[in-house]
Order: sequence, then structure tokens, then C-alpha cells
Amino acid sequence: MPYLSAYASPPPTPLPQGRKSMGGPEVERLIALLARLPGLGPRSARRAALKLLREPETKMLPLAAAMAEAARAVRTCSLCGNLDSADPCAICADPRRDRSLIVVVEGVGDLWALERAAVHRGLYHVLGGTLSALGGVGPDDLLLKPLLARILEGGVAEVILALGATVDGAATAHWLTERIKPLGVAISRVGHGVPIGGALEVLDDGTLGAALRGRRPV
Repeated sequence: MPYLSAYASPPPTPLPQGRKSMGGPEVERLIALLARLPGLGPRSARRAALKLLREPETKMLPLAAAMAEAARAVRTCSLCGNLDSADPCAICADPRRDRSLIVVVEGVGDLWALERAAVHRGLYHVLGGTLSALGGVGPDDLLLKPLLARILEGGVAEVILALGATVDGAATAHWLTERIKPLGVAISRVGHGVPIGGALEVLDDGTLGAALRGRRPV
């Protein structure tokens, strides 16, 4: 099932009373959808929409075609949880990767950040979040048990927990440590460079590299 199929476009949002439409409902809908993207607020969404509308042939139509193709083709890797147009993903299918090392991350953005930094040549496992008592997120809501199943298959020598330095990240790391250690597999956490409360996907490549190289046993 394509990953983005669940993100169908919603019906146009009615404008607040007294506010005039800028360019008609189609433009307002475009702005509203752009404003829902990370890092884009209403003002930046309007600027982006204006840029697209001014250059439809070179900007808007190629972007629309690329997004439609990605929505059709991209799916979740059944092994690690990465997003790719192939299943298994290119990382899991690469015979040059060190299959004895698995880096555990919270989300796909963290995986992509580590790949961008080119500091890990093993495999990954995306949990899809972290345990959260306040948020009502338990072990069954994440891909924790599939990770344990991968380890039980054999061939894994070390699991590196590259989770954010947050309360929920620490709770998730503790849950995994208690269950992985009895399996006879080394387990470590990323070390220096990850600030308290920091997310991996926003760190620079040098910091990520130092954190992975400075991992410590747990």
C-alpha cells in the first residue's frame, strides 16, 4: 500500500467571516495545504504558492507530477520501516551493509539524517515514535516487537539506540535495553553531541558523526 495514500486532499476550508479570498478557492486551498507542511506557516505558504503560480510550467506542474508519483510508488519497508519505492528498501537490500549492526531510530527523518552524515554502514530499524505514558503510546503502538524478532533471527552483534535525548526517548531505550540484553546482543546509545531534548534530524552531520562514534554501552 503506498505510504501517502492516506493523505488525500481534504475539502476546501471555509474562509473566516470577513476575509476575502486571494485568487479564488483553488488558491486558498493550495495555501492551506502548504501551510500544513513542517516549517511552513500561513505567510511562508502564501509566498510558496505565489512562486508556484507564477511559474506553473517550470515549478508547479513538475512538483505536482513528482508528488503524485511519490504518492503512488513510495511505501514502508517491511523490514526496517524506511520509506522507499522498493520493498525491501535500498538500504536493507544492499549486500555491502554490515548486517551485524542495527541502529534504532524514532522516525524516518532520523534515519535519513544518519545516512546523510554517512557515519553508519549497518542497518536500521524505525520504531515509528517513542513510548509515552502521557500520550498513551505503548509497546504495541510501535515497531518494538519486530525489532526483537529481527534480533532473534540471528546475525546481530550490536544494537545502537539512536533515540532523542528526551524523557520518552529514555523510557523507550530502557524498555529495549531490558529486553535486548538477555538475548546476548551488545547494546549501546549514541554519545556526545546530542543535546537534552534534541531531535536527530535537526542536527548537523558532524554532530551526528561524533554522537555515533562516541556511543557507549548500556
